[in-house]
This record gives sequence, C-alpha cells and structure tokens, in this order.
Amino acid sequence: MADTVVAHCRAGFEVECAADIERVAACAGVSLAIDVRPDRAFVTATGRIAIARWTAALATTPPIFARSVFAGSGPHPLSGRDRITPIVALAAELEPRYQCVWLETPDTNQGKMQSGLCRRLAPLLDSAMATTGMLAPADARLPRLHVMFESDRSAWVGVSRGPPGSNWPMGIPRVAMPHGAPSRSTLKLAEALLTFLDDEQRLRWLRPAMRAVDLGAAPGGWTWQLIQRGLRVIAIDNGPLKGAVTSDPLVEHLRADGLTYRPRRAVDWMVCDMVLSPSRIATLVASWIADGACRRSIFNLKLPMKKRDAEVQRCAAIIQDTLRERRVKHTLSFRHLYHDREEITGYCARVD
Repeated sequence: MADTVVAHCRAGFEVECAADIERVAACAGVSLAIDVRPDRAFVTATGRIAIARWTAALATTPPIFARSVFAGSGPHPLSGRDRITPIVALAAELEPRYQCVWLETPDTNQGKMQSGLCRRLAPLLDSAMATTGMLAPADARLPRLHVMFESDRSAWVGVSRGPPGSNWPMGIPRVAMPHGAPSRSTLKLAEALLTFLDDEQRLRWLRPAMRAVDLGAAPGGWTWQLIQRGLRVIAIDNGPLKGAVTSDPLVEHLRADGLTYRPRRAVDWMVCDMVLSPSRIATLVASWIADGACRRSIFNLKLPMKKRDAEVQRCAAIIQDTLRERRVKHTLSFRHLYHDREEITGYCARVD
C-alpha cells in the first residue's frame, strides 16, 4: 500500500495535472486529497492506494498533462549525514526488488539546484540497493524506484511500472537538437514518436519509402524528422522550407492551403503543426482518418490560456464522435510533451 501519489508536470500546468490524477483516481475507485500549488511543477495527492490497482488505472486512463506518476509516501525528512539508509528502508516497505533507481527533482530552476545532489547519491544508492539484493537491472518486469528531492533534506519515495509509467526520469526524454534540422520544432516530433510508439511500432510504421504529408511544414523541422527515417514527404506550406530539406529528393514542397489539401492517394502518415484553433485541427485530423486519406497522424493543438484541459477533452470528443459515426476503429492519445509549451500533442491511428 502507498499513501501518496506524485505527478511531474510543466510548471504552470499543475491544475491540468491535478485533473489527470482525479480521472485516474476515479478509475481506481479511490478518494484522494490533491495538493495543487502554482509553478511547483508537480502535484501530490494523499489517500490509501493499492499500487497494483493504481497501476491498472493508469493504463486504462493515461495521463495527459502529468509527465510521470509514481505512488509511494512522503515527503520524508532526511539527514545531511546519511540519506541512503532511510531511502533503502522506505523502498523496502513498498516493494522487495526494483529494476532501476531514478533520482529526480521538480522541473523548476529551484528544483534543478538538487541535480548535483542526485548525481552524487545515484551510485551510492545503486550500490546499497544492489548489496541488499533489491536491485535487479536485468528484470524489466520489476518496478522502478523514484526518489524525488524538492530540497536536499526531504524527498518523496515511490514506485512506478511500465508501460503506464514514463520511460524516462521525470518524464523527460533526452533528445538532442540534431545537426542539420531547420528548426527546434523537430524535437517535438522526435519526442512524439518516442512517446506514442514503442520500438517495434517505430520499425514497422516508419519504414523507408513510406509516404507522409506534413501540413504547415515550414521551415521543415517535422519533414526533416521523417526523411531521416527514409519516408517520402509532401510538405504543404505557403512559406519557404529551409536548410537541407529544400533540396532533398525525398521532399516535395507544395505551396498550398493545409486546411484544404488532400493527397491523390492515401498516405501512411499525416503530421500537422499548424497554428490554428484546436477545434479546427481536431476536425481536420478526424476527416483525414475517417476518409482514409492517412492511416496515422501526429498533430499539435495550440491551447488557450484558460480551461486547457476542457479544450483537450472537447477536441478528443470531436475526433472520437466523427470516427464513431463513420464506424472507423481507432486509437487516440494526447500528451503534454516536454518539448511542448502552450500546446499539446496528439496521436490518432486507424485500427484494422
């Protein structure tokens, strides 16, 4: 049993993160008292939580704004002399063995001040856990141990399991800006492909010679990401492309309206990063999938300053209602990615 849930998010999105936790709690059938503090970059919730039941609820109701979620206890006061011994003892109360240990901080400037402490403690904690037989890196079926330091003298300790849990500490993938990409927006699509697709799916659904359409392509960051995988891309934008994508033989640039363009024959992917209202993008994605113009789509929704969670739910309903009316089996997911800011990324695919 655990008594605390900790959810990482982008600073400023704590209210939306709390809505995620409320949905998961409702699915798990538990009542939680949620603590939401502005610009903290995480949300906590307290109550009696069966970890197995919580993990199942996370898989059924995946969070949108929460980057990474773990269940455990805290905050625990820690001595400056010995932090390792109490952390190992707290870990033993939750699970007998773990596949890895993640030392984390909130994603804020203040939180990052503890990153040096995490680097110093990581090998010491790994060694202590291995000595007690609690660390088994080769067994991916085991949970992860999270230790999140808000300060150098207190920490939350908890567990998460995959696939409901994030694949990265704090839910942040380490994606480097690639040399030659025409814009930093390429990082959003790179992260989206890591988030929404597993290793096998990326191999199967991003094969050389597959065809894609990039709506709102300029200056070409998303197109660049696709051609690196060998896809042939029709880049739709009245604006110019930049860099190597302008002359790449895999790219056909058409100066056309992204809202009205359709390919002559169906493509494998449609990606879209146009600056339009979220509902218009949702309607556009739904029509592409419903009409069979593409099989899969990754797209951005530029969110309003207020009622952001409600806007995402409205866009999800637009897509789902359209596809259900057309009797199109599909999967639909949304995540507030690390490389997103006042926007959110969606993934929709036909399911045969």
